[in-house]
Amino acid sequence: MDALTVSHLEKRYPSFHLRDVSFRVQPGRIMGFIGRNGAGKTTTLKSILNLVHPDSGAVQFFGLDMPAHEFAIKQRTACIFGAANYYPQSALKTIAAVYRRFYPTWDEPLYQSYLQRFGLDPNKKIRQLSQGMSIKFALTLALSHHAELLILDEPTSGLDPVSRDELLHIFEDIVDREGASIFFSTHITSDLDKNADNITYIQNGHIIASGDKDAFVASYRKVEGRSEDLPPALKERIIGLHERKGEFSGLLRAADAAGANGLAVTPADLESIMVCTERG
Repeated sequence: MDALTVSHLEKRYPSFHLRDVSFRVQPGRIMGFIGRNGAGKTTTLKSILNLVHPDSGAVQFFGLDMPAHEFAIKQRTACIFGAANYYPQSALKTIAAVYRRFYPTWDEPLYQSYLQRFGLDPNKKIRQLSQGMSIKFALTLALSHHAELLILDEPTSGLDPVSRDELLHIFEDIVDREGASIFFSTHITSDLDKNADNITYIQNGHIIASGDKDAFVASYRKVEGRSEDLPPALKERIIGLHERKGEFSGLLRAADAAGANGLAVTPADLESIMVCTERG
């Protein structure tokens, strides 16, 4: 049974339209949700969590309909929108004491073990935490009630490379050791190159791809060379063609790469795919 299934979700605003959004998050998998700023990632997350009311479509968590089973669903999920956003003058232990009251599945020994593992001092105040430590505290709260699905909005944004890498390893460990699923939005595609199992790509409020990350990346090739060596027929098929000073670069579908004789053809990555796709 999927951890999350979204079917034909629609949400219309005066200046933005979330259109026919459908995807699924499988159990025990890390799903990256990519798209440029303003593409609809946060709107999608808020819609599936019933923080804003979608105009149409269906959302299921663990086979349960949202919002009909909203309370039961939110007992089994955890949502983190950026760093922990609690009262800045409150101590971690005070926040945890309030938080645990909402979850019958709260596991105090597990909570203490994550505090120790992440190097969190329960006597510290929220305002004393760095952004990275604040996210670790939010994860500690989520994992301590045995959340089966973690939904994260831009969790690595603003972190330095070392902190981002550490957080990505934590995600892997959560999936491998705890058996949870993770669905996180990001525009830092290099993070997904490291540990995502699946990706869902949204552009202008519409899903343009969703599935296995490796298969998605393998379906494209980067191509570059001298503009004078680029056959007109091949030029028409290049995605995101960029030309400067007699040189060109762009993206090809893997099936079209066979016709790129004499040109430099190399494996694509998520960043090159996203940049070229958005370039058009």
